[in-house]
Amino acid sequence: MSEINYSYIVEYIRALHEVPRSSLLANIEHQIAIEAETWPIIKPEVADFIKVQLSLVQPSTILEIGTAVGYSSIFMSSYLKEGGKITTLERFDYMLRQARKNIKAAGLEDTIEIIEGDAAITLTQLPSESFDVIFMDCAKGQYINFLPECIRLLKPNGLLITDNVLHKGTVARSRYLIDRRQRTTHSRLREFLWTITHSDTLRSSVIPIGDGVALSYKIGGTEK
Repeated sequence: MSEINYSYIVEYIRALHEVPRSSLLANIEHQIAIEAETWPIIKPEVADFIKVQLSLVQPSTILEIGTAVGYSSIFMSSYLKEGGKITTLERFDYMLRQARKNIKAAGLEDTIEIIEGDAAITLTQLPSESFDVIFMDCAKGQYINFLPECIRLLKPNGLLITDNVLHKGTVARSRYLIDRRQRTTHSRLREFLWTITHSDTLRSSVIPIGDGVALSYKIGGTEK
């Protein structure tokens, strides 16, 4: 798979990646490697980045948009405060079956709640300012559409972490160099990145690791 960084740098950084303490997570990573990443999970360098951010925030509540096979939720659960909860949203039946199986195998059914359905609807049903951290890793063309709800749901001083925002580096290219089938996603990702980096509500940085990660901090009520 094409990466946005030089391949030898990526290989070196991934060699530094700590093997997951959970044998279940290690098994999922191994399965992904065998199947050439046909299932979406966060890349090792992105997992390390998230690990540091969650260690700093020590969240009690995390919202994940895009459960996939449950890897990220299981991984993030290790960095919750005691008694913390993760709410994760997924709409595809196949992913839901895999995620439920993996979450049950991890013994985290009381910690991770899966909400089934289209996030365009389920996001609107969650109460405002409920989450310390939101991790968005779903259809890239939907990021800009989900952003207002993410801001509403995020607590002041909370973090929004958005994965795969550079679309294998193509976001940095002219739209005329992009395959016509990808131009809608290209334009929506550009709009998303422009919005979060020019927002009065967020302070954001775009980091060129994995397939691009955006880190956004929601400015607290007393901060200007």
